[in-house]
Amino acid sequence: MANPWAGEVALVLDGVEHVCKLTLGALAELEASLETGTLVSLVERFESGQFSTRDVLALIVAGLRGGGWQGSAADLMAVEVGGGPVEAARVAAELLARAFAVPDARVG
Repeated sequence: MANPWAGEVALVLDGVEHVCKLTLGALAELEASLETGTLVSLVERFESGQFSTRDVLALIVAGLRGGGWQGSAADLMAVEVGGGPVEAARVAAELLARAFAVPDARVG
């Protein structure tokens, strides 16, 4: 089960729930795979609704790998994503939001 307070988001692949998280290593891997080269431009694309399916795929792969998954983009393209492309885009956006959210200092 994903822990939102730890930046985790759940995604179902072939009927199995996986935890996604953008760890520092996952973010570095993601940045290296981006055509634009920066995470800021990726965030801006999501905020403006101008993201591509390639952006979604890269984010999901990085998040899954941050959660311990050992697959690749090719592996992800061969599985059934629970909720389809819309859910994949929602999870990708949620991963970005949770990775860059500033924790509320009042929460213990």
